[in-house]
Amino acid sequence: MTKDILVQYCDLKEEIKDIRRRIATKEREIAKIEEEGEVVDFVKGGYGGTQRYKISGFPYPEYSRKKTILCLYKAQLENAELDLLTMTNDVEEYIQSLTDSRIRRILRFRFIDGLRWFQVAQRMGGMASEDSVKKEFQRFSASN
Repeated sequence: MTKDILVQYCDLKEEIKDIRRRIATKEREIAKIEEEGEVVDFVKGGYGGTQRYKISGFPYPEYSRKKTILCLYKAQLENAELDLLTMTNDVEEYIQSLTDSRIRRILRFRFIDGLRWFQVAQRMGGMASEDSVKKEFQRFSASN
């Protein structure tokens, strides 16, 4: 196992956020269609296009399409969350396999907890700064 799993782990967490955003958007669109209910439009026709006709009804094709896409997004989210659970275990195993305790702490704070570099430095305590923990990570990345 390599440090590449850390990159994949971060990407998968971002993908899950994106899928959740898409689900929320579709749910709002569906709620709007349900709230508005019947749609009305006017068209011209007959007698050389001089007569005006009112057409109304529920937009079933659009509603059905949005509901189908919502189901697809929910299935994608479920699969991604299962992948994330498995990957979390892999990341934890990888981090625990490292011999340097300080690097293990930095990696956990940064990747598992999702902290920013300055927050990682605060958690590390002592004389740690944002730049110092970032540099330690870069050295670790370059050596592995």
